[in-house]
Amino acid sequence: LQMLERQVVGGEQAENKDLKEKHRRRKKYADERRMQLVAALQQSNEDSSDWLLLNVYDSIQEEVRAKNKLLEKMQKKLRAAETEIKDLQSEFELEKIDYLGTIRRLERDLLLFQQLLDQVQSLVRRDCNYSNLEKIKRQSVWDDETSCWKIPEPVIQKTHLP
Repeated sequence: LQMLERQVVGGEQAENKDLKEKHRRRKKYADERRMQLVAALQQSNEDSSDWLLLNVYDSIQEEVRAKNKLLEKMQKKLRAAETEIKDLQSEFELEKIDYLGTIRRLERDLLLFQQLLDQVQSLVRRDCNYSNLEKIKRQSVWDDETSCWKIPEPVIQKTHLP
């Protein structure tokens, strides 16, 4: 009776060790795969979980609706990214225009100061160290702490005749 029961419960192949081993391997593989999917789902966020799961659909229309939703979601992301890119480009363009304006203004100021120095240099006494501007430029030192130039003090060199 027990032998008949084992054959009925387990079927004809109840005693087949190869079949049992095959079932055990399949079950082990299925468990491993399930654990991998669970781990992947825990690591992913809501958006990427759509890509990880294999969806089973009852009809083609249901599959089309699901894929259309996914497509709309990705299109929204794309539009948001494009908008952000345009914003960054316009911000960069405004900064570039501002920098170019500053450079042009500084160049004009530099030209003004250079012309003023050229006019004033002829009025400086010849016995003053400021009569030679190139020498003053070489002797000047930039001070990082105060953010200004340290230029030599004006000195008048008097020559005494014997």
